[in-house]
Amino acid sequence: KKMVDPTLAEMGKNLNEAMKMLEDNQRKVEEENEKKYARKDIPGPLQGSGQDMVSILQLVQNLMHGEEEEETSQSYRLQNVGEQGHMALLGHSLAAYISVLDRERLRKLTTRILSDTTLWLCRLFRYENGSAYYHEDDREGLLKICRLVIHTRYEDYTLEGFNVLYAKQPVIYISSAARTGLGQALCNQLGLPLSCMCRVPCNTMFGSQHQMDVALLDRVIKDDVESGKLPLLLVANAGTPGAGHTDKLGRLKELCEQYNMWLHVEGVNLATLALGYVSSSVLAATKCDSMTLTLGSWLGLPAVPAVTLYRHEDPSLSLAAGLTSSQPVEKLRALPLWLSLQYLGHDGIVERIKHASQLSQRLLENLKNLDFIKTSVEDELSSPVVVFKFFQEYSNRDQTSHAVQTSTIQHPMINNERHIYDTFNQWLGEQLAQLVPASGVDVVELEDEGTCVRFSPLMTSAVLGTEIQDIDQLVDCLKMKIPVLTSTLQLREEFEQEVRRTVGLLYIEDLGWPGLGVVRYNYHCDGKNDGNQEKELEKINTELLKKLNELESDLTFSLGPEFGGQKNCVYIGMVTEDLDVAELVETIAATGREIEENSRLLENMTEVVRKGIQEAQLQLQKANEERLLEEGLLRQIPVVGSVLNWFSPFQASPKGRTFNLTAGSLESTESMYVSKAQGTGTTPPPTPTSSLAKQRLPGQKAFKRSFRSSDGFSETSSISHCDDLDKMDQRPPTISLGQEQGPLEMEKAEEQEEAAQAKTDTEDIHSDKLPPACTKVEDQASQR
Repeated sequence: KKMVDPTLAEMGKNLNEAMKMLEDNQRKVEEENEKKYARKDIPGPLQGSGQDMVSILQLVQNLMHGEEEEETSQSYRLQNVGEQGHMALLGHSLAAYISVLDRERLRKLTTRILSDTTLWLCRLFRYENGSAYYHEDDREGLLKICRLVIHTRYEDYTLEGFNVLYAKQPVIYISSAARTGLGQALCNQLGLPLSCMCRVPCNTMFGSQHQMDVALLDRVIKDDVESGKLPLLLVANAGTPGAGHTDKLGRLKELCEQYNMWLHVEGVNLATLALGYVSSSVLAATKCDSMTLTLGSWLGLPAVPAVTLYRHEDPSLSLAAGLTSSQPVEKLRALPLWLSLQYLGHDGIVERIKHASQLSQRLLENLKNLDFIKTSVEDELSSPVVVFKFFQEYSNRDQTSHAVQTSTIQHPMINNERHIYDTFNQWLGEQLAQLVPASGVDVVELEDEGTCVRFSPLMTSAVLGTEIQDIDQLVDCLKMKIPVLTSTLQLREEFEQEVRRTVGLLYIEDLGWPGLGVVRYNYHCDGKNDGNQEKELEKINTELLKKLNELESDLTFSLGPEFGGQKNCVYIGMVTEDLDVAELVETIAATGREIEENSRLLENMTEVVRKGIQEAQLQLQKANEERLLEEGLLRQIPVVGSVLNWFSPFQASPKGRTFNLTAGSLESTESMYVSKAQGTGTTPPPTPTSSLAKQRLPGQKAFKRSFRSSDGFSETSSISHCDDLDKMDQRPPTISLGQEQGPLEMEKAEEQEEAAQAKTDTEDIHSDKLPPACTKVEDQASQR
């Protein structure tokens, strides 16, 4: 039985309990996100009595999984911390514990940890006789290397400082494909002007467009030497940040030896040095003067430092540059990596890097069999980074018509096409990352290729746990999205032409919208100012968007992006090949006209009703005055009027006013009391049905072509079918006995009904005018 330090055992136990608590609470995040912030989460004063470990860990868990984070982002952005991750986290706890040891024990322990880790890394990545510098920021190692080279090349730099640099200005060369802001960060930290940084362009004619142009670099260095400058250091890439290409390290090393320059290499492809088979371009990195390794992302280790391996013979200069330290605590930075490397072992490290390379090869092989997908890889046999994009050649374009155009016309067309492809590839990358989050694909902007989708498993697979089935799922999703992209790209121009030909619609050119296009219903009103017209335009297009979304279709209609989009427009998303563009545009125009007509009808009706009410008030006031004159003054006295009305009742027909909304006129209600048939008004016309509602098959959605790409219908059969329908429409209607009559008989029946109605009305009116005595006589005669 091995003896274990009780403090170390307690530390490991506490770490396991803390990690278990955090992981268990992570599963309850979705339930807790529905709740609001509790009072205890609000920052307050430090408690005097202190808190226990469980409460503190609960607070950490609440801060880690805040309510403002999205559930979708948590599902794939949080790293799954495995056993090897626990070892790395344990290293930080151990470093704090080891730092309290006595100085002699601390020195021996840190020296052993540092020497073991450096030896393992140099053997693993084939870097012989190297030293190591461990740092948190991946740019810090290059910064210390620059200081080392400055101390080496300027012997009096320690004494005179910037004066020696002013006498002979140093120059640092970096590739134009390097990380953004790297040169400026180095100059700021070193206290050098930006003129000391030289960006070397990449190849334009021969070789990869992401590799540094060696011939051009040679000429630039010669010019700098002739002008009295000192070439100091060259930063090369073994896997550019964008496309993952490797510079010609062998030729660059020869050039650096010629001009006594330092060669530093960085990039993701350096991880392949641990494999059995390494490409010659990457293998040349073992001869460089220094290289930076980011083992945390390659192996999926959290909170482990980056490592810069370098070769230098003078320890004093390394100490002056900050690459080594006399403080033992500084050497404890390697402890998390020391523990993790022992846990994984040589085979485990190689297996993780090999698995990432196999994932990239699996994706690359599948992409070769897909149409409209263009890949950009340096080596098809072994390329850790795969960059691809959607690209379709216009085969139906008339090349002769474009040949006669001037370059001033062709140049905007080329820029527009590239902008459209960038937009579509941006949408494609976002869709793939959302559908297959375990793949780790992202969108990258390249100078020559434009917007592309990048798959770099060395940077993501160990963290996300990417497997072969995730790559197969990614390819399946890509196969589903390619027909949508091709259809949308082909129908985009047709949609633009249809909109421009349609009256009332305005085509809005938005090259940054990934979809069919953008349209606006154009509303014109001469009687309104610009402010009211803008409000009316917004109202109509908003209602138009609502109406379109209510239709049963596969299309997506929206107001566009949240930022940078056009106002008062309808944005149409991706479409399929069976879309009927003409019907879509016609429906949008008809719906917009209907909304505009209803809006104008409501405005006109409001104005007419207002005027009718005013006119009715005037007429009723005039009728009241006339009634007062007919009744006389005596009938208006309260008591006298009642007695007079009892002895001699005054009969006056009630008079009111009705407003005809159809005719927009004010009419009297006297005829309603005279005639018994009060419903003799004209029947309002029936609501016309839309001419756009074409006959559809059961289950067929809107804007779909019925017989497109169908084997059961040909042009001949469809034409004959239409002819049969026309013949059926031309047949005379069949007459059913007892139900329908001929036109002459119907006219006679209508005349008889009108005559009977007129006779009835005449008798009713005549009976109303007869005196009471005559009415009694007629009643007696009828009884007899």
